[in-house]
Amino acid sequence: MAFQKAVKGTILVGGGALATVLGLSQFAHYRRKQMNLAYVKAADYISEPVNREPPSREAQLLTLQNTSEFDILVIGGGATGSGCALDAVTRGLKTALVERDDFSSGTSSRSTKLIHGGVRYLQKAIMKLDIEQYRMVKEALHERANLLEIAPHLSAPLPIMLPVYKWWQLPYYWVGIKLYDLVAGSNCLKSSYVLSKSRALEHFPMLQKDKLVGAIVYYDGQHNDARMNLAIALTAARYGAATANYVEVVSLLKKTDPQTGKVRVSGARCKDVLTGQEFDVRAKCVINATGPFTDSVRKMDDKDAAAICQPSAGVHIVMPGYYSPESMGLLDPATSDGRVIFFLPWQKMTIAGTTDTPTDVTPHPIPSEEDINFILNEVRNYLSCDVEVRRGDVLAAWSGIRPLVTDPKSADTQSISRNHVVDISESGLITIAGGKWTTYRSMAEDTINAAIKTHNLKAGPSRTVGLFLQGGKDWSPTLYIRLVQDYGLESEVAQHLAATYGDKAFEVAKMASVTGKRWPIVGVRLVSEFPYIEAEVKYGIKEYACTAVDMISRRTRLAFLNVQAAEEALPRIVELMGRELNWDDHKKQEQLETARKFLYYEMGYKSRSEQLTDRSEISLLPSDIDRYKKRFHKFDADKKGFITIVDVQRVLESISVQMDENTLHEILNEVDLNKNGQVELNEFLQLMSAIQKGRVSGSRLAILMKTAEENLDRRVPIPVDRSCGGF
Repeated sequence: MAFQKAVKGTILVGGGALATVLGLSQFAHYRRKQMNLAYVKAADYISEPVNREPPSREAQLLTLQNTSEFDILVIGGGATGSGCALDAVTRGLKTALVERDDFSSGTSSRSTKLIHGGVRYLQKAIMKLDIEQYRMVKEALHERANLLEIAPHLSAPLPIMLPVYKWWQLPYYWVGIKLYDLVAGSNCLKSSYVLSKSRALEHFPMLQKDKLVGAIVYYDGQHNDARMNLAIALTAARYGAATANYVEVVSLLKKTDPQTGKVRVSGARCKDVLTGQEFDVRAKCVINATGPFTDSVRKMDDKDAAAICQPSAGVHIVMPGYYSPESMGLLDPATSDGRVIFFLPWQKMTIAGTTDTPTDVTPHPIPSEEDINFILNEVRNYLSCDVEVRRGDVLAAWSGIRPLVTDPKSADTQSISRNHVVDISESGLITIAGGKWTTYRSMAEDTINAAIKTHNLKAGPSRTVGLFLQGGKDWSPTLYIRLVQDYGLESEVAQHLAATYGDKAFEVAKMASVTGKRWPIVGVRLVSEFPYIEAEVKYGIKEYACTAVDMISRRTRLAFLNVQAAEEALPRIVELMGRELNWDDHKKQEQLETARKFLYYEMGYKSRSEQLTDRSEISLLPSDIDRYKKRFHKFDADKKGFITIVDVQRVLESISVQMDENTLHEILNEVDLNKNGQVELNEFLQLMSAIQKGRVSGSRLAILMKTAEENLDRRVPIPVDRSCGGF
């Protein structure tokens, strides 16, 4: 069995006399210009995409079924698999890609959202004198620069602060971060710098002040991972690759090579998951790019194949945006158990993670309450005591499975490098395993190089350096202004569309519904607090969205930002998709139930809802109990021991507040723990106890009742003598 590790360093650090003459900053700018010219040159060798728009899924399925033989068949539609398809098709190879679920449905959509070289890997490389780790960091920093160039709408540099609480750590960390800049060379995004304690608190006012010495700020990239993955797959489709999601590989096809007499993999038996139809896809070379499921495909080829992947689970949580500055992240380099935690602004929210624990492979990983609380505790250690870090502020949580390359001698997954491995089996199956999001392109290049060499395919060198992904070519930072001016979209919605679809945002805007308001003219939102609009559902179907889960998690990112908002948007999303895809009532209900199950288990809704149950304890002071009973009885005027929609409506009408019955029903249902259509005093006290403990936040009923009580208390009779005695 051929077994080769693919690692490389392609950037030279230095510049000699030219750097001395120009100065470091000017020299870096000069090298960046050189690099940009190299990108243009690389892209010029590629003809324009064969399709102005990606073909429909139905057309792609027909191509898969009717093509006699492809050069390359890629199994797996994550970042690496999609990257392999794009690399192959732009070399002129006849390419197919199949994905069992949706593009980016696995690990590729559940990352920390960083495009980075890996500061901690550089530390390990230096401390252990590990040249392989060093090369991996160097390669990743090159790929970081390329990814920021080819998808500028989906990615951007992000400053990340490393707070320092001991004087001796300041020079130690400063040297490490400066080495990170040095290894990046001309690809350094911006030079790192040191902040005093006062300046650090200016930039990150939520930071723990006690014992803070100062901080170091360095730069890495950040992106919208699922949308980036989708852009790679869509770009491959536009260049002519036959790509299809919801197509599962049932088995591998094999035939005997007449020249060598060896049995070779020659394609795959596939099944359309949505219809159940099976068909064969034949190919000269089959590539296994299935991430955590790598070994299951390898065992299809050889049931005795040894495992080469060791899965590791990483949990992330999303909290409200006020937990972090809008444009500054935070790195905790040494948590209580030696892990690394990032605390980053993302999509106007705050993302925190990750954990790193061995796990079993599953298509539906679930974030555990233990991991969520671990992250919260680490966040508390770094934030000011003025900021109450509450469990109830966790708006979403997810677990992603990293496909780390196994070192049999390793005791734990944390010491495993994420270097990628290209494995070629006796029958010619090529497996790409390991690696990281940032290096997907170089991983794909190495994989296709191996495929060309092993299977004697006729193709030139890789052409994906500098090749713009869908939406990136004509994007500019001011593109959103044209959307506002030309279509009458809200500024926030226009900025979101430009940052999500790039130069394709105009196509989404053309589909936008008229609001019937003076402003905005078009763009009906799916939920009020997020800039996602109904037109994105229609456009998402053109981007191969087949299910409601596709729409709430990967075409929009609602499920990753706020599970309750995602659930609120679901009925309308299903209605719009049903209209476009001709779903009957049974199909719509099925989609609703599946999506709610996804939110409940995989996106942290279960953990969130378990913070308040009919078994929750009431831990309140006697004075608090009396205060909350008085508030409750302002609504329960008849002393029934419970309140209903009618009671709430009566109080709201008395203070001139109007609220529709459906909304009131939703509000009460959140607290109606035994689901009997009413909120009892005990349930109300359980709610207030959970709020005090920080397990629940943003309860609409609690806020509504408090506001109503305050309004009622202010309504006292006006004495006659204060109105001049009357008439």
